[in-house]
Amino acid sequence: MIIQKTENSRISTFDPNNFSFGNTFIDHMIICEYENGKWGDVKLVPYGPLMFTPAMMGVNYGQACFEGMKAYKDKDGQVFLFRPEKNFERINKSAKRLAMPEVTEEMFLDGLKALVDIDRDWIPYGEGMSLYIRPLIFATEEALKARVSNKYMFAIVATPAKSYYTAPVSVKISDHYSRAASGGVGSAKAAGNYAASFYPTQLAIEEGYEQIIWTDDSTHEYFEESGTMNVFVRINDTIYTPPTSEKILDGVTRDSFIQLAKKRGIDVRIEPIKVKDVIEAQKNGTLKEVWGVGTAVVTTVFEALGYQGEKFALPKLSNEESFAELLKNDLVSLQNNLSEDPFGWRVLVDHVLETV
Repeated sequence: MIIQKTENSRISTFDPNNFSFGNTFIDHMIICEYENGKWGDVKLVPYGPLMFTPAMMGVNYGQACFEGMKAYKDKDGQVFLFRPEKNFERINKSAKRLAMPEVTEEMFLDGLKALVDIDRDWIPYGEGMSLYIRPLIFATEEALKARVSNKYMFAIVATPAKSYYTAPVSVKISDHYSRAASGGVGSAKAAGNYAASFYPTQLAIEEGYEQIIWTDDSTHEYFEESGTMNVFVRINDTIYTPPTSEKILDGVTRDSFIQLAKKRGIDVRIEPIKVKDVIEAQKNGTLKEVWGVGTAVVTTVFEALGYQGEKFALPKLSNEESFAELLKNDLVSLQNNLSEDPFGWRVLVDHVLETV
């Protein structure tokens, strides 16, 4: 790895109690270029703009994918990654689906650890605080030709993060738009998936909702995801979540919730969820909770479901009654080294670059 440490650190300007998530970037980033059929050297360099033109193929033809993950700091200042091997596996799954070169485990994991280590002072400590990390791969060849690119860049950037979506939200169950289609790229974290979701979400917001529950593209009879999150439904004391597929993303937080629920002895069923069954359960009083999970938000609890012109209120549960809150607390405690880690999910980031 080639390391170029910044001479103009901005850490003195960072206020961990007052910053903007997604717009505040740490001092460094990881970049690695692919050309002539192979990846070059991984470079840790000062964060900043790169030289590209509007003819870059990633912009014109959409060869771009990314990951979302976090680093956490405990009360002793130790820094941890959370299940980074899952993100490594998934970024390569996305890259393969988009005909892009896969990255090596060394590039991905060593790059992550080096970046988090050198900028560990940027990781805020406290409830809901973390460093959000964005690994990505995108086509960089300068060519207006509708074909696979010959040049790519692997990069990792990061922004300090704090809790958001803390209040319950209202969501609209889509009966027209879908996030993904059979045979498409729904199981990949393709950049274009998110672009295509913005317009339907905008329409839902104009109707008074904060987010959308996506349904299947052929019948709109089944739950798939919610916004940029995986979705969970609790009927009585059983949790349901749709199985992953070529249309549903294999979320790391989703899998963690499932395993934590099973550890607690909660009945979890991974099976298709019919919209009509959820609405019926709301009407007969057996629907207890619906929520979304994802890396950035961890958990977003829903207070109402909108469907075909009607709005259905969900029960207001205390934190002690809510499975969503219970499992969120289990997960956050584990991530922040406040509880035992029986799964081996925490990965300690050693001080390896202190003398660089």
